[in-house]
Amino acid sequence: MIAIDWMRQRDGHDSSKVTMVELFFDLIFVFAVTQLSHGLIENQTLEGGLHTVLLFMAVWWLWIFTSWITNWLNPETLAVRLMLFALMLGGLLMSASIPEAFGAKGWIVGSVFAAMQVGRTLFMLLATRTQPRLLRNFQRILIWLCASGLCWIAGGFAQPELRVAWWLAALAIEYVSPFARFWVPGLGRSQTSDWNIDGAHMAERCMLFVIIALGESILVTGATFAKLPPSASTLSVFVACFVGSLAMWWVYFDSGAERATHRITHSEDPGRIARLSYNYLHLPIIFGIIVCAVADEIVLLHPDHADTFGIAVIMGGPAIYLLGNALFKWVSNDRALPPLSHLAGLLLLGIATVLAITQHYRPMNLSFITTGIMVLVAIWESRALRRK
Repeated sequence: MIAIDWMRQRDGHDSSKVTMVELFFDLIFVFAVTQLSHGLIENQTLEGGLHTVLLFMAVWWLWIFTSWITNWLNPETLAVRLMLFALMLGGLLMSASIPEAFGAKGWIVGSVFAAMQVGRTLFMLLATRTQPRLLRNFQRILIWLCASGLCWIAGGFAQPELRVAWWLAALAIEYVSPFARFWVPGLGRSQTSDWNIDGAHMAERCMLFVIIALGESILVTGATFAKLPPSASTLSVFVACFVGSLAMWWVYFDSGAERATHRITHSEDPGRIARLSYNYLHLPIIFGIIVCAVADEIVLLHPDHADTFGIAVIMGGPAIYLLGNALFKWVSNDRALPPLSHLAGLLLLGIATVLAITQHYRPMNLSFITTGIMVLVAIWESRALRRK
């Protein structure tokens, strides 16, 4: 039947391979990440930070939900490709509207987001109509997303001062739903065993999104440096930012990503692991990278002075990233405690933040400190694992 033809055939021969269509789809989210980082740079206030966090949570949820369904669907089939292309169009429209999401284009962001979430789920109802357990699962998901979609649309058409409340309510519905296992009166609740995903595919999809975010960080640093007059201080900050990006890559990819992939691939309940490790705990990892990209631009443009918001971004980005990695490695590898290297890094960042506030450190010095801490964490964990 047609519905079966739309599904991946897990025969062990490249069945978990990430396809070119999925990578093409991800390009839209390169643009979304760029819009988010630029928006935070242009609005360096508490309100701007709140708006960025809210929109990032929406973008991430849209992407991760699509990654779940392409885990089941075969993107090489025409129908699935057309569905992904339609989502790409919606994602491009939404991403282009992000700078004015809390202004004149809020209705576009809210309406498109709701349409993408609901429309993709309707497609899954058709694709899984011969698989009762998956079909019932997506029936429950559709009801939850319709409820959140109403909040997205209402917020988009509401006054700007009410938009945040509507959209926070929408996010609350969407982020609570997997933990509630999409419970619906009369339809019951889903079991994580119903989410029979391919663990290797899910892990690779999230690793690729980390690469997207790190790539955006490097692009921001390079583009900013290219506009500045050459000087010793600018060059030293540029090198520090680049080394910091390398250390961030090392912290995630040297061992943690591979170990997590191995565990979810060999798990009897990969859906349970993916729900926490990839849906939720990758969120601070990606957001930390975005904040670090903003911090790099602030330091390059203003190496000698930063306000309170600038200091918070410079110190907060690495802290958010390390915290996300510590929790991800703790949960995905059944550790008794988070990695000691990461906890030590967070402690050092906390001490450095206190000193930055009390001693009025220059932003470029803070950049050197945070880069040094990230390099220390990367080396510490790498040597500890190799000794074992």
